[in-house]
Amino acid sequence: MNTQENTNTASPSAPAGAGIDWELRYTTGDTPWIKPHAHPALLDWLSKNSIAGKVLVPGCGGGHDVRAIATGGAEVLGIDIAPSAIRLAESFPQAASERYLLGDFLAGDANSYGPFDWIFEHTCLCALPPYRRQDYVNAASAALRPGGFLLAVFYSNPDNPDHAAPPFACPDSEINRFFAPYFETLQSRTSIPTYPGREERETLRLYQKRDASPAAD
Repeated sequence: MNTQENTNTASPSAPAGAGIDWELRYTTGDTPWIKPHAHPALLDWLSKNSIAGKVLVPGCGGGHDVRAIATGGAEVLGIDIAPSAIRLAESFPQAASERYLLGDFLAGDANSYGPFDWIFEHTCLCALPPYRRQDYVNAASAALRPGGFLLAVFYSNPDNPDHAAPPFACPDSEINRFFAPYFETLQSRTSIPTYPGREERETLRLYQKRDASPAAD
């Protein structure tokens, strides 16, 4: 995977990882987003709610979130653009009905496995340059069935002094601007279980895909 120069204009043909060599990050061990278990807010959600049917986890990394959801009986597909991420995910014992796909979520590479009933978002959006947020919302809307759900843990305020590199902040104003035309907010919480050091820096949102999405410009 070649590193591509970051620009301020989204291109439909640019891969999700444009500007960052994610495979190199994995091969050099520069992967602070890889944690030893699924996101605590997801585990808390699953202890009280069900996620059923076909589920997509974009930017799945080592697959902890994928396996946590699959344990509840869902059919889960994790997609990642880095070959080493897929190899890492597949190195763990299979939990249930999960599988992994090397591909680009923004390009719709997972759509032939759908439509999906749920998407779980954790690390993908904050890893993308902000100018690709509309591309993310378009991809999520295209992957979900009508009335499908998107459960997201947004990194609202990462402790990141270098705003030119991920993780990029996902403040409420930005999230609302991009998601509201396509998704109805069913729940929103800021005080959620999380990894040490991320307390009060994340927002959990539950969305439902609207019946009609805005017409393309």
